[in-house]
Amino acid sequence: MLVELYPRVHRRYSSLPVLGTILDGYAEWLSKLDYPRNRVRHHLRTARRLDRALQGRGVHSLEELTRERLRICAPAVSQGDPDLRAVVRFLERYLDTQGALPPAPPSGRIEIKVASYATYLTQVRGLAAPTVAQHSTAAAEFLAHMGYEGKPGRLAEITGPDVEAFMRTVGGRLGRASLQHTASQVRSFLRFLASSGEAPPGLDSQIDTPRVYRDEQLPRSLPWESVGTLLRSIDRTSRLGLRDYTMLLLIATYGLRSSEVVALTLDDIEWRAERIRIPQRKTSGSFWLPLTDEVGAALLDYLRRGRPALARREVFLRGRAPAGMLKPTALFDVFQKWSRRSGLHIPFQGAHCLRHSYAVHLLRQGTSLKTIGDLLGHRSLESTCVYLRLAVEDLRDVALPLPRGLASRGAQEVAP
Repeated sequence: MLVELYPRVHRRYSSLPVLGTILDGYAEWLSKLDYPRNRVRHHLRTARRLDRALQGRGVHSLEELTRERLRICAPAVSQGDPDLRAVVRFLERYLDTQGALPPAPPSGRIEIKVASYATYLTQVRGLAAPTVAQHSTAAAEFLAHMGYEGKPGRLAEITGPDVEAFMRTVGGRLGRASLQHTASQVRSFLRFLASSGEAPPGLDSQIDTPRVYRDEQLPRSLPWESVGTLLRSIDRTSRLGLRDYTMLLLIATYGLRSSEVVALTLDDIEWRAERIRIPQRKTSGSFWLPLTDEVGAALLDYLRRGRPALARREVFLRGRAPAGMLKPTALFDVFQKWSRRSGLHIPFQGAHCLRHSYAVHLLRQGTSLKTIGDLLGHRSLESTCVYLRLAVEDLRDVALPLPRGLASRGAQEVAP
């Protein structure tokens, strides 16, 4: 790869004392991530500066390179030298794919304690990885608030007012629903600490939870006509437009979650059987749905004209380097982008409102709650019943008439 990029001066890179032996593979790895050649060359030129920085820190061969020595070459401020910082980050990722760097152990007391807590949540409580990440973030923030890094014995002295002080601190930037989640996560962490004798028992019961009323907010639903207008407004002449249209069409057609859309693989589509398998992250299962003509045509158009030619099985891939699969948060940006360009008044943020719109659309067509719940992947019918509040016309039919005496009395009271 170096010879192709630098036919005359490739030895300037391959002969570097520290990184010379890996730069050819590194350049090829960047190319497979869909980086254009000019960006690959830019990375290699910056790698020469990184090699000199490593030598200045006493690293004279690749065998002497460690994760800590590599990371310390990155500027402390991200904008200080963004090119060098990016090369350090990407080179670390490349060396990890080659198994050349051992895993970095937790460096501080907080990281060690949070790592132990994460292991407990995974192996003992069996929580999913995203839930473990949320609990770990709350635990790390609580430990930092308590000054655990400098005073590890502080945990044994925690009191109720200390916990309340932390909740007041985070409560200044969180809404009631988010603060309720944080309170639950702190309770769990305090029980973990108490079980090992590191904190006094019973602190978890002293946290006041903000009151959140069940079903106090209506589902975020758009008129079905607006959903169609939004989809028609997407420019499908570009690769990204094709991809975005197909993803949003899947949500509007099947009521999928963002995580289910990005998790779709080529193996989930059975063209001859005209069906598509939906992986459900929340229930760790999957189910089959009929592949409609509109969705099938959109998928086929995207696969032929919009999907990058990468050896990956995920259907939807990043449109810009580094190439790879999308994260569920990408659907948020996609929805925001096209909702702004559509000119529609859409008061909701995120593609999840299309899922709610789909559920209400089915309800107004007379589809049973059980069928809607199965399509949405709900575990209980109670989760689906929330959409009943938006079926206004149906609710009018079940209203009971007032007794004649009360009805006439009410009319007299409101008369001028």
